[in-house]
Amino acid sequence: MPQKSSNNPPASTRQRATLLVVDDEPGPRDSLKMVFKDDFELLITDNGAAAIELAKNNKVDVALVDIRMAGMSGVEVLERIKFVDPTIEVIMMTAFETTDTIRQALRLRASEYINKPWDVATLRAAVSAAMQRRTLESEVHNNTEKLEQLMKELQEQQVAGKMAQARGDIYASIIHDINGPLTVISGFLQILNARLHDRATLEGEEVVFLNDKLRTMTRQVTNCIEISRRYLGFLRRQPGEGSRVGVNQLLADLGHLIRVHPSLQENEFEYRPLAQDIGVKVNGTDVIQLLLNLTVNAFQCAPQSHRVDIEGESLHEPLDLTKFKDSSGSRLLNVENFQNEAPLVRISVRDDGPGIPAEVLPKIFQPYFTTKDARQGTGLGLNIVQRLVKESGGALHVETRQGKGTTFTVYLPAVPVAK
Repeated sequence: MPQKSSNNPPASTRQRATLLVVDDEPGPRDSLKMVFKDDFELLITDNGAAAIELAKNNKVDVALVDIRMAGMSGVEVLERIKFVDPTIEVIMMTAFETTDTIRQALRLRASEYINKPWDVATLRAAVSAAMQRRTLESEVHNNTEKLEQLMKELQEQQVAGKMAQARGDIYASIIHDINGPLTVISGFLQILNARLHDRATLEGEEVVFLNDKLRTMTRQVTNCIEISRRYLGFLRRQPGEGSRVGVNQLLADLGHLIRVHPSLQENEFEYRPLAQDIGVKVNGTDVIQLLLNLTVNAFQCAPQSHRVDIEGESLHEPLDLTKFKDSSGSRLLNVENFQNEAPLVRISVRDDGPGIPAEVLPKIFQPYFTTKDARQGTGLGLNIVQRLVKESGGALHVETRQGKGTTFTVYLPAVPVAK
């Protein structure tokens, strides 16, 4: 029957490692208990089935297993213990050593093979070496987990920083958009001030002139208010809420950003409004950031000047996913989370660059993967695009041909434009 040593360590000492002893003869069991009772928490049993249960229910560090036992053999116990916890170090003991049993034990990753009758020094040395391996492997495992967690945190921080930087560019465009109407208003105010200086009354053409300028100023003030409300709405809106502006307005805002973006350089760029405007169930700023990343990626696909076009359409039927087949030049992402219900909006970013090589295509959405010069990017742009598409419940399709260019198409849940 299984038994646990009653030699509990003092509360002030560090928790001891656990040694599992499996032997169907009482003499060896008692001897092993005497040898190790002061060094380990002991779990002792006379059969393999009980040993497996002890391994399942306790954190075992090292196991001493007799290779010949009634019922379940030691080799079978070794195999099943390793199945329960591959990190347990198992030392096999036998008085009947054969080449087959040694080969089996080594194949199943036994730590050591000790012949009976054993001497205490050899046994202690074998258990000590097994415990050192166990400790080292545990430290390596823990350090690996910590390193992976650290890398994940660094990646999240870099992605967050990249997204914040892009949002900063978008909010800079707000200032740019508002600055235009404010400049007009300021200029007209100066004209009116000069025209009305020291005038006690107004008559005839002066009244007409004044009314015209006031109407212009009113329109510009209204523009400022609309721009402010639009972007404040983006900031306040929760995920899943419908956009209060249409895709065409978002494309126009994107155009402001592209015209002053350094990646434009000598490239050609054009966007075409949707024939039938529609809103999206996504934060408008996220849509702009998503399209901005795809557009900049298209600009940077080749050093030679080329053309990038954005166009889209409203879809009033769910997408037929059977038409999309992954291949060396085509991939559809986020199918499992795609909210494939009408209405949808399709927006495509197309370039006539060199295309994406087949061996590169599966890697382009991995964080930090890039084929560009280090000064051109961090390799996070397309990874951010994938994240934003996933968060929005959309889908992303990429189609590319060597020498013919690449098209990224985003499918997003849509809503009618607010009137």
